[in-house]
Amino acid sequence: MTVLIALVVVLVILALVVPGTAVRVLREYERAVVFRLGRVLEVKGPGLVLLIPAVDRMVRVGLRTVTLNVPVQEVITRDNVPARVTAVAYFRVLDANRAVVEVEDFLAATTQIAQTTLRSVLGKAELDTLLSDRDRLNDDLQKVIDQQTEPWGVKVTTVEIKDVEIPENMQRAIARQAEAERERRAKIINAEGEFQASAKLAEAAGVISRNPTTLQLRYLQTLREVGGEHNSTVIFPLPIDLIRPFLDPPAPAARRPAPEGAAGQDPSGSTNSP
Repeated sequence: MTVLIALVVVLVILALVVPGTAVRVLREYERAVVFRLGRVLEVKGPGLVLLIPAVDRMVRVGLRTVTLNVPVQEVITRDNVPARVTAVAYFRVLDANRAVVEVEDFLAATTQIAQTTLRSVLGKAELDTLLSDRDRLNDDLQKVIDQQTEPWGVKVTTVEIKDVEIPENMQRAIARQAEAERERRAKIINAEGEFQASAKLAEAAGVISRNPTTLQLRYLQTLREVGGEHNSTVIFPLPIDLIRPFLDPPAPAARRPAPEGAAGQDPSGSTNSP
């Protein structure tokens, strides 16, 4: 009787324990890598997965995209400028078997690969490129990291540089450089404006020289503008013809011919007899 009771208790325990170890339910984004006596089987899931107790061992692998925050990395750029760079990487598992069999911990391995690749790739770039051409650097990082994680069945989809910290003295130097560049552009624009204005003035002078009446019209327009802006100013308009003699340079005086009787005079005023 005692043996029968013990047998019933064992059967009840097995009935409760065996379903928990032999039956697994996987979600839509999960896959099961099953090892039977140490040998890997075909990937199973999602849904109901049946295992042989004490024979099969299952490793659950997620297929969703993982966000990996790359810790701060100390980088020396190509032009010997120290910088602190942080980045973020997005990856997902494409082959669950290789992600379990080919590498011990694919998450830790991908993290280490991302850190070393970030230092090596950014170390070949100059500071200006690091600050202004991040799209190309992001593409380079993604290609290099993905090439190294591909044998593990891991696909790196995106790598983005989040922040770049540079020393304070370099920030001041960059600010001075930007200010000097803006001043250079302002001077060039001002010089181009002066050049265009002088060209237009030369054209206006040519028009006025061909038609003197335009100078009179311009003179009257200037008087109107001055009278409208400065009401306390008294203006006496004068015809241009009255002041033209003062504006035109005097003509050189012609040398007068010597009188006929003065041909034989010497400088002292005495005459010479033949």
